[in-house]
Amino acid sequence: MRTVIECVPNISEGVHRTAVEEIAAAVRAAPGVRLLDVSSDASHNRSVLTFLGDAQAVRAGVAALFEAAVARIDLTKHRGEHPRIGAVDVVPL
Repeated sequence: MRTVIECVPNISEGVHRTAVEEIAAAVRAAPGVRLLDVSSDASHNRSVLTFLGDAQAVRAGVAALFEAAVARIDLTKHRGEHPRIGAVDVVPL
């Protein structure tokens, strides 16, 4: 039986659509990952991605997410209603 893991990371970007799309594309490109949804909220300046795969695929997707998000999200210019910890706030599995 194949194990499937769902990952629902939150990133600190919901205003700049191009950045969100590029981050989502990086996750989508990870081998074995299936990106199910991307939801953005401009007032909170956050986006939530939902993707799944086996353990190896999810690890690759999370690594791609971090690499893309850290390169594109500048927290020194970030404004939004939701508190944030970093470019990637949480990565629930």
